[in-house]
Amino acid sequence: MTGIASRSQLRMSLLRYALVTVPLVLLIGTISGRLAGAGVGNIWFAALDKPAFMPSGSAFGAAWTILYILLGVALAMLLHARGARWRGGAIVLFVLLLLATFAWPLVFFAFHQVGIAFVLIGGMIVMTLALVVLLWRIRRGAALLMLVFLAWLGFAALLVSSIASLNPNAAEVAPEPASTDIVL
Repeated sequence: MTGIASRSQLRMSLLRYALVTVPLVLLIGTISGRLAGAGVGNIWFAALDKPAFMPSGSAFGAAWTILYILLGVALAMLLHARGARWRGGAIVLFVLLLLATFAWPLVFFAFHQVGIAFVLIGGMIVMTLALVVLLWRIRRGAALLMLVFLAWLGFAALLVSSIASLNPNAAEVAPEPASTDIVL
């Protein structure tokens, strides 16, 4: 053995990072979605016209669960890359990307700002591209995981753009208020 730590020790170190980052990213992402009222249960969202290629609500839940797990693993790989050049900048960029990712459901589902949500996705795409470039130099596996997220962001941008074009006054869309009249 020529190094300070064996391969199995290094794998365990990565696992320890992942045991923190994966549940943390998944938890914060879930909380963000719940606080925003994200999903098909949102009456504002239900009232919007949606494109024909819109997946079901359960597909979104499964996709976001997988994406949050991938983000947590990629973050663990980055944190594990001690001594790597550009690691500090990549960590800052990753945190900014996560903050934008967690803010997006609030902007879209809670505040009904479709245009701002589209711009936010554009910023997330730019950050993810920059992160892929940095991670490719630090941990290629993490960069590949981020490409999955980038593909999802592209699809999400297409969805939001379609929703915006189908609902030009999306912020004003309000479902009919429930009646309190008693019908006999």
